Parts: sequence; structure tokens; C-alpha cells
Amino acid sequence: MEEQESNNIITRAPIVVILGHVDHGKTTLLDYIKKTNIAGGESGGITQHIGAYEIEHTGKKITFVDTPGHEAFSAMRSRGARVADIAILVVAADESVKPQTKEAINVIKAAGIPYIVAINKVDSQRANVQKVKTDLATSDVLVETMGGNVPSVNTSAKVGTGITELLDLILLIAEMETLQADISQRGTGTIIESYLDKQRGPIATLIVTNGVLRKADIIGCASAMGKIKSLEGFNGKPMDKVMPSQPCSVMGFEKVPNVGDEFMGFDSAMEAQEFVVKKERETVIFDPSQIDKKNLNIILKADVAGSLEPIVQILNNLPQQEIGLKILKQEVGNISEEDIKTAIACNAKIIAFRVKTDTATQRLAEDKRIRILNFDVIYNLLQGVEVLMKELIKPKSVRTDLGQLKVLFVFFTEGSRQIIGGRVIDGEIDKGAQIEIIREGEIVGKGRMIGMEKNKKDIDHAVKRDEIGIKFEGETKIKEEDILNFYVISTSKS
Repeated sequence: MEEQESNNIITRAPIVVILGHVDHGKTTLLDYIKKTNIAGGESGGITQHIGAYEIEHTGKKITFVDTPGHEAFSAMRSRGARVADIAILVVAADESVKPQTKEAINVIKAAGIPYIVAINKVDSQRANVQKVKTDLATSDVLVETMGGNVPSVNTSAKVGTGITELLDLILLIAEMETLQADISQRGTGTIIESYLDKQRGPIATLIVTNGVLRKADIIGCASAMGKIKSLEGFNGKPMDKVMPSQPCSVMGFEKVPNVGDEFMGFDSAMEAQEFVVKKERETVIFDPSQIDKKNLNIILKADVAGSLEPIVQILNNLPQQEIGLKILKQEVGNISEEDIKTAIACNAKIIAFRVKTDTATQRLAEDKRIRILNFDVIYNLLQGVEVLMKELIKPKSVRTDLGQLKVLFVFFTEGSRQIIGGRVIDGEIDKGAQIEIIREGEIVGKGRMIGMEKNKKDIDHAVKRDEIGIKFEGETKIKEEDILNFYVISTSKS
């Protein structure tokens, strides 16, 4: 960081956000840049949380914010763009512009920040750089080689093509943007991740955008406050102070702060207390007597706030014309016995994302028949909730087999109706049952009973060894020696 006219005003490093469609190589690109491997530990190959990383290029620092590419993370991507100075739009050369590419373009334009197009995977045999540029033009992104003003770089996160040129461009744009900060001020910035650590308590990942954040500072945001107990860099190393544009991990918040909150340092706890907006992190639990039976009620538990936010957003966007979705409780942390009790009271399902259930809690859930659905990937979680909602929309069909009859005679046939005689060889038969026709061990047709007689009298019920007459309606013609299987269909809700 270079000092300017005042000893307090410095040129800070650029904060860069990486955006683009899922699986277009954003994380792998960042991997190559910072020479570590974060993609290998991701569930389903999709980045699940925002991360921030600091690198150095030609003696100058750059901070990268890696945002997930999956559609579930719209809120996370938008937040990443807000905290950033420069964006990189990653587009795979072998797939071109996709739905999340277009959304990323909108996010970047809404943020009003300069950006670079990284046409990635140019080493692929199916790469078509010109098609990418043409498709981008239809989305109102005109790169410099097409006569526009958006710089583009051909890259390969696999072999390192274009990475140096990309970093050079970032530093050039940062120089033109004149990014400055006042280090005489207390640190301010944005919380980009938060979670509850079982041993250490609430942990927040944040980026300082102005001022200096120091160990033992009082810190506060709209949802939480505390005194900083420790500061760690993105690499896990302890820090005494955090300068502008640097990412860090903070321990000391009294509770888990909301992702996206802007934080600031204070001179005293009283000042921080006055600033903090007191609000509950959990949705109010509804009175069980008022729960609508046509709602799917869920308790949502997630590992970190950065997961909780996009999950809630995407679940609330699910179509709810036929079945409503009520998130009775949304919380960071492992599943507790209190969650099970709430689920019992409110007839709710527990949706768990990357959290654990201890043995005692699991046993309670099994005893009380409370369903806990565990997920590692948000897309799978969404599908799981959709299935639960569909189960409520369409009651399950339950088939009950009643009995069987062997056909001895065919007395009458006209159109789709027949009168047949036979003997009940298994089970019992009720009037109005559905019929399967079994011939030589195979089902050859279906129909329904419209009447049943014994000794020329209408009956409602027949048992094994009874010889009866059946009035049958169906498209398949019954023959002597056929076996008729009688059954009923009933419905039951999940």
C-alpha cells in the first residue's frame, strides 16, 4: 500500500469479485492464482460459501472474493459485487453464455463497477472464443476486440494461460480507479461470511474497506456486536491489525452476525450497543393450533449464515399456489432437542444443511417419528423440499389387494360389459372393487366390478370357496380359466 499526500491516506489494494455460470471454472481459476486447492473439498463440485483471498502480483496486493456460481446463490453474488471494486466475468469457451452468466452481467451492471471478461477453458477442444464474444454482444457486453470498451482475456485455469495478463489488467484498472482509504479511522467494511464454531463461538469473515481494525477493538453491525478476541488472515495466521482491502476472520462477536451487514469499530461498548439494531435471528414460532394443514412446515438448520441466507431466499421463491411453505425456524448450528420438540408441536420437517445431530437428539427424533433430511448441496436441498411439497399436493395412492376368483363360465358379452361366473379361490371380495385380469400368469387387462350376485341375489361381500356371478366392465374380454384379482385404491396424505 502506497502512502499519498497525507500519512493517513493510502492507496488500497483492489477487491475483485469473480462471477459467472456454475462450473465455468471460477474456483479453479482462483486456485491457479493463489496456488492452493479449495475446489477439492467442495460438495458436488460447487463452491458453497463465499471466501476471500489475498495474493501479490508484481509487488502489489489483490484481494479476491470468490462467489458461488449456482443459481441458489443470487443473494451471495449480489453482495459480493457490492463489496468489490472490480469484477471478473468468467465464461467457459466451450459452453458460452448461460443463464447465470446473464444474471452475473446484471449484478455487475447494477453494482456499477468496472469488469473484465475472462474467456476460460480455451484449452478445451470444443472452445469457441468468437462465439462467446458474439453471445456476449447479444447480452449488451461488447468486448474491446469487437469494438467495445470491456477488456477480455483468454484464460485456462487448467494450464495457466492468460493469468498474468488478467492480473496485470486488474492492477491497471485499480490504478485508474484511484482506490484510497484513511488509516486514521477505525475499521469499517462488510461481513461476507459468518458461522458458529462449537469451540470458539461466533466467527465472522469480513473485508475491511476503510480504516484499520485491531485486536481488542469494539466492533458492531446491525445484528451483533462484540470485542475482538482474535484476528486471523485468510491463510489462518494470527494478525494484530487488518488494513484496508484485507480479508480476515474475527472471533469475539456475542452472536453470529448477519452476512452482508456493514460493520464498524467503536470507542466503547456503549457506542456499539446504541448502534446495533436489536432483532431476533429466528422467525417467530407459530401457534400450533393456527398452523394451516395445507402448509409444509419446516425447521431450517445450516452450518453458516452464508448458507442460510441463499437457502431461505430460494425456498421462499418456490411456487406456493397449491401448498404453502412456512419456515418456522431458521438458525445456524447443529440440530438440538429443542428443534425436535418444535417439530413435534408444529408437525414440521427438519431440513439440515451441513450440520450434525448428536446421538440423544437423533434418538428423540426417531422415537417421535420426526423426519430429519440432511443435505450437502443446496440444489439437492431445494429438490428435497419440492418433493415434500408435491407429496402434500397429491395424496399418495394406496392399493389393497382383496382376493382372487377363477373364471368358470362367461355367460354374457356385450360391448365393454360381461357377466361371468367363478369361484373365490383366495381372500375376500367386496362389491365395487377394481379388477385385474390374469391370463397364464400375466396381467392382460383391467376393469371394474359393477355388480355381484350369489344364488341370483345381489351381494356386497364374498369369501373363499363362494361361487358367484360378477358383472364386469372393461375393454379386455375375460375368458374361462382367467384369474381375476380384486383390489381397492385409497388415498392417504404424507
